[in-house]
Amino acid sequence: MAELIERVEVFEYDYTVENLGADRKHNRVYQSGAQSRISNFVVRITGGEGSIGEFAPGLGGKLPHLGQVLYVAPLVIGYSVDERERVFNDLKKVLRHFGGVGASHIDCALWDLLGRRCGLSVSSLLGGYRKRLPAYASAIHADDNGGLHCKEAFVDFAEECFALGFRGFKVHGWTEGDAGREIENVLHLGRQFAGRMKLMLDLGGEILTFADALDIGRACDEAGFYWLEDPFRDNGTSQHAQKKLRQMIRTPILALEHVRGLEPKADWIASESTDFVRADPEYDLGITGTMKTAHLAEAFGLDCEVHSAGPAHRACMSAMRNSNYYELALVGPRIPTILPPIYADGYSEAMTAVGEDGCYPVPDGPGLGVTLNWELIKRRRTGYHEFRK
Repeated sequence: MAELIERVEVFEYDYTVENLGADRKHNRVYQSGAQSRISNFVVRITGGEGSIGEFAPGLGGKLPHLGQVLYVAPLVIGYSVDERERVFNDLKKVLRHFGGVGASHIDCALWDLLGRRCGLSVSSLLGGYRKRLPAYASAIHADDNGGLHCKEAFVDFAEECFALGFRGFKVHGWTEGDAGREIENVLHLGRQFAGRMKLMLDLGGEILTFADALDIGRACDEAGFYWLEDPFRDNGTSQHAQKKLRQMIRTPILALEHVRGLEPKADWIASESTDFVRADPEYDLGITGTMKTAHLAEAFGLDCEVHSAGPAHRACMSAMRNSNYYELALVGPRIPTILPPIYADGYSEAMTAVGEDGCYPVPDGPGLGVTLNWELIKRRRTGYHEFRK
């Protein structure tokens, strides 16, 4: 008889990041001496025979994600722990008005449960063969606080990342959407790192006009940037706008971070509105949804770049032929990571944890291959929710 989901628990907790502030658009930025208190949560699923699966999100652990998880958690009680495809499809329908991100955390916990029960890593269960993942340092947003506040500061920080082993570096721009400032930074970085380091630009949808986005895109062409991401205020959701920009610049466009669901992503690819495809197990209906997206991109001959970082991200990328870089998000001067420091086994998303080869390892223990520091989580606990049969 199939083992059924008997219990779902959600543990809320918080942690503090030093020298991290926020700008007026709520983007994370460097701020000397500041302390940012960040809320997050862990999902634990228990089967009727005692099988346990856990998932601790990183950037996908915000309050809206929590709300969706709490909405769907009672609905999966009584499902077989092995019916991930059924859970995927049912929750996709239940959350159709909300983008479906809350299904992601349930799915990842079920994959962890399967791996633990089988004694295999999720990477192995997915057919993973890449054991070390080339990474790029994804910088926090530009600021006016003395952190990443000018082109020289960006070069200094990129050099720091290069010295650690990174061979890719991504810029997140300024909040005010000043095209001239962005262009100056792009060209300066290009002059300093051409041929040494892959450079990416993520404008975060802050540029207000197509004309400014086009000017910045042409600067990326001149500087030899690897890709341009979310270039202007369409927020990465307008196929028409992105396709027009693609037609007028040479730098590849990376989109779909803000497009939820397999079918809308397929529409973007079919309309030739993006060059690289984005997927994230914390946003795209879990490991199941991420692998579907990766295979969709592969069928079209496109690369699928995994957004952000975490054990589930590493497991997925290990099984993806068509993926280039692991995104270490988000780092900055005197901020080695903003992701939760909740592991008891040495697993780390800090920029200083990158190998000399510029890679991060894929966990090979059972399930997601990490051990959570439950003593810390319980000490910092701010809420608890339980759903059971």
